[in-house]
Amino acid sequence: MSRHPRLTVRTRLTLLYTGLFAVCGATMVAVSYTLIARLEPQQQSRQAPAAFLTRCHSEQLSSHPDGRILAKCVSYFQLQGAQHQRHLINTHLLTYALTTVGVVLFLAAILSWIAAGRALRPVHAIIATARTASERNLSARIALDGPHDELHELAETIDDMLGRLQRAFESQQRFIANASHELRTPLAVMGATVDVVLEDPGSTTAEFREMATDIRAAVDHAEHLIGALLLLARNDRGLTIRHLVDLAAVAEDVLGTTDARDRQLHATLQRAVVSGDPTLIQRLIANLVDNAVRYNTTNGDIWVTTTTDAGSRISRLAVTNTGPALSRADLASIFEPFRRLNDRTSHEGFGLGLTIADSIAAIHGASLTAHPRSEGGLAITVTFPSPSHHPGQESPPPDAW
Repeated sequence: MSRHPRLTVRTRLTLLYTGLFAVCGATMVAVSYTLIARLEPQQQSRQAPAAFLTRCHSEQLSSHPDGRILAKCVSYFQLQGAQHQRHLINTHLLTYALTTVGVVLFLAAILSWIAAGRALRPVHAIIATARTASERNLSARIALDGPHDELHELAETIDDMLGRLQRAFESQQRFIANASHELRTPLAVMGATVDVVLEDPGSTTAEFREMATDIRAAVDHAEHLIGALLLLARNDRGLTIRHLVDLAAVAEDVLGTTDARDRQLHATLQRAVVSGDPTLIQRLIANLVDNAVRYNTTNGDIWVTTTTDAGSRISRLAVTNTGPALSRADLASIFEPFRRLNDRTSHEGFGLGLTIADSIAAIHGASLTAHPRSEGGLAITVTFPSPSHHPGQESPPPDAW
């Protein structure tokens, strides 16, 4: 089945503009011709009988013409001449008007084609940029010049979208590269440990046990890393469970199981009810507390606070610690995957704690902000929106969690 060729937008616009001009021109000619035709005398001359014309001819040739009859003849011939002249003028006017409209329509079609091309030029630039963009090349931008109209706004929107896609793809590529590097480390440790023991023919049972212990530690490391990566992937799909959760109760449970080492924990926990996944919220608080413990000074302090605004019912979780001073550059990168605050060569942790915390906050509609303390250390605040009640949700009892 053959498909009929489709007219381009430029062709359709040209036909539309030309058609509208043709309708307007034809209407103007018709109205003008009608108005001029209505200016003719109401009394139309009737065809004179042959006897009257013969009498007029004889009176003109007579040496003694009848003045009354001759006057009627002159009046009749003058009226006939005026009507003929008017008819001739109307015919010429209509011919010239139609010819002029035809020429102007031809010019209008050419100008409409040019105007449509200029109007659609930004669209062609947008199409060219969209065709150039790909997963490997998202640096192309439209950068449209000209008036700030709807097309200019569309071009800016597409440029912003391409910028977001470029940042997302670059972040994904960095994440994949870092994840591959992190997963390669435990595999390399396992391979090296096995090779050392197997290449020694005199390896003892104790050495094999030590090898198994090292491999087990590397497997645990890889398993925890894979679990963290799966959690990030799960968060991209959004929340699947939503209950009312008290941040104070969850924070108290987390602090009760946290190995604070030589750090001092200070908790100010007020009832703060939010809506979300209890397991993910617990992971959020645990990651923030664990980060505060890891990147701290000897005998440092950690403050954990939960509050709720009385009027707006907005709940906040704040985790603050002492520690080394942080620069703005460090602060801008601490939420990126596999970034460690102060010891980037250390194998303690994966550098995913704050990334996961930020991801959990995002899918709960919460905002996570961080700022360095002037005395050293970091203050992180998570602001949750007012809990929305869903079917089957009930407010938690005051002391039952």
